Amino acid sequence: MHSLEEPVPFFDLDVESQWTYAMRVHAAENDQESPAHRHHMGQLVLALHGGVTCSVPQGLWMVPPQCGVWIPGGVPHSNRVTANGRVCFLFVPPDAPGLPGQCCTLAITPLLRELIAHLADLSAEAAASPANRKLAEVLVDQLARMPTEHLHLPISNHPRLREIADALRADPADRSTVAQWGKRVAMSERTLARLVQQELGMSFGRWRQQMHLIQALQRLSAGVSVQRTAEDLGYESVSAFITMFRKTLGKTPARYFADKADGAP
Repeated sequence: MHSLEEPVPFFDLDVESQWTYAMRVHAAENDQESPAHRHHMGQLVLALHGGVTCSVPQGLWMVPPQCGVWIPGGVPHSNRVTANGRVCFLFVPPDAPGLPGQCCTLAITPLLRELIAHLADLSAEAAASPANRKLAEVLVDQLARMPTEHLHLPISNHPRLREIADALRADPADRSTVAQWGKRVAMSERTLARLVQQELGMSFGRWRQQMHLIQALQRLSAGVSVQRTAEDLGYESVSAFITMFRKTLGKTPARYFADKADGAP
């Protein structure tokens, strides 16, 4: 098992002819974040324990346990794994058919999870064998059929929106209104609301709620209690936080993570 920042051994991610390959990664006792990088191969980041947040120029994707985020080849990205998180990286040749052309979070079935774990435990020689190459082809074919989950937070490169995003990530309990944020970034309420809709494709309130959802999943995946998470995100009560979570994901936090552990959709 490798740490997050270790190079991938005996494997060149920029060689087009490479075979599909998997490896396990452990984040040890503290959160770990890889430097921003890109490679020719497509990559699936699968969370086995804890959570992963993948950052790309246009947004953040959250990977709770038993889900995976797909990153097409050539897309610059960095991965942050929660403390003691365990993940698998699956690297796929860029010519593999059917896989998404954009980043997305994918639901992962128990069968796919076991196939990826199996490949991750193989040596380079064993992974390159005809039998395991064929197994990898089946894995990639099934991966292309997986449904997406709505765990994406769009991020804009507009300097004022980036300023707001950075401030809310540092202090998620900040409940300033659009008018108040407008004063802080020297824009009118109407202009800021229009800019958010144009750049992020949703209202300011919806975008902040999505940010809270991503931050909630980060905390809950790392073992933080529901009560502490609600407090960190500025909710007046635990019940208000649970209502937001259930409205967005269709389940309470406890049910959501229990179903992920059982492999339920």
